[in-house]
Amino acid sequence: MRNIARWATALGLAATAVLGPLTGAATAAPEASSLVMTATYTGALSPDGTAPQVRQATLTCSPTVSGTHPDAKSACAELRRVNGDFDALQPTPGVMCPMYYDPVVVTVSGVWEGRSVSYERTFGNQCVKNTYGSVFAF
Repeated sequence: MRNIARWATALGLAATAVLGPLTGAATAAPEASSLVMTATYTGALSPDGTAPQVRQATLTCSPTVSGTHPDAKSACAELRRVNGDFDALQPTPGVMCPMYYDPVVVTVSGVWEGRSVSYERTFGNQCVKNTYGSVFAF
């Protein structure tokens, strides 16, 4: 009888060791996703004429969607589709933009699903920036 109790205990511990992590993964909270986005309009000066105009937005996609981004829900959906890879975002097909150079530098920093994010890209002008969906339209 003692051997049966030992075997039952050993099997119970083994099952917990093997299956425990699997059950924890199913109930684990999603990793945090919170970003600070900045657009610097190098051709447009601030009202006092001394510095480039800068716009900033915050975007939180998990645990809940929030932030100062004007279309946070769509921006989060677009980022989820590309797994937070900003380089994978593509311009909307068929959108025509004027062909003048008025650069806009976009920077993003923060955390996407638990991993650190740092991104920078220069767009030819605001129209081009906005063709890349809701993410950069702030």
